[in-house]
Amino acid sequence: MLNIRPRRNRVNEAIRSLVRETVLSKADFIYPLFLLEGENLEVEVNSMPGQYRRSLDRTLSFLEKVVEAGILAIALFPVVPESKKNKTGDESWNPQALIPNSISKIKAKFPKLIVIADVALDPYNSDGHDGIVENGIILNDATVKILTKQAVVLAQAGADIIAPSDMMDGRVSEIRGALDRNGFQNIGIMSYSAKYASAYYGPFREALDSAPKSGDKKTYQMDPANSQEALQEVALDLKEGADIVMIKPAGAYLDIIAKVKSNYQCPLAAYQVSGEYAMIMAAIEKGWLDRDTTILESLLSIKRAGADMILTYFALDACNILEESHE
Repeated sequence: MLNIRPRRNRVNEAIRSLVRETVLSKADFIYPLFLLEGENLEVEVNSMPGQYRRSLDRTLSFLEKVVEAGILAIALFPVVPESKKNKTGDESWNPQALIPNSISKIKAKFPKLIVIADVALDPYNSDGHDGIVENGIILNDATVKILTKQAVVLAQAGADIIAPSDMMDGRVSEIRGALDRNGFQNIGIMSYSAKYASAYYGPFREALDSAPKSGDKKTYQMDPANSQEALQEVALDLKEGADIVMIKPAGAYLDIIAKVKSNYQCPLAAYQVSGEYAMIMAAIEKGWLDRDTTILESLLSIKRAGADMILTYFALDACNILEESHE
């Protein structure tokens, strides 16, 4: 005689729903978007089927679908022409540049939409690195000075959250101080606290044409072999004033998400990156995986591990799937 039968709680969907521990909602998703200079442009990213680089006018039109679907936040990333790149990434803090101009236009049309602005030099740096390169070395403190200028410009344009993704030491503290001195005490910082030197970023770098011209990013992004180091990075960023910390990538680093969540009571973001998206989409297009259930399961696992919010290129798809499941 079995007194304990766990299958009783799996008998039908109604009971399964009552005992379900983790539930996805539209409020969980942040949609990363790629912006191009120009007008009436929409160029698909070859390695990311269904994802596009759009000019601002096309982006504004697309955002009507995004907002209508129930997505609350977007993250913006620029495609910068080579002619506007240099070794110090000066275009990154130009108030008239693509991203500041886009932020102001987006906020004017969609005032309730949360706009998260990336802070890093790799889209603007002619070397393709997140920091200033001198004799093959990434300069930390000189880079932080530029990142701080960039953060203030983005705040002035109307960004709701500043997201430093560069992994330079001490940048959260400097950015927090600069924002406060300029009257932006209420603008939050979402820090890429544990950003790993991952092979999963390839499609993103193709989308932005931002791959390093030489060397790699292993002297500032984290070693995939390390987990305790992630706790140190998160602790430092929280001490320096981060409001939200992020783990990137997500799917291959669920253990890191869980470890950070169990050690720190703070809002935690995770980024389901371009390579994760590309792998899932490739299998879906081959007919090897079911589209809707695979997309939701990939996101559910990230939330179950402890993420409070997920940056994902599946944001719009996931919202539509969830909407259909409730009809």
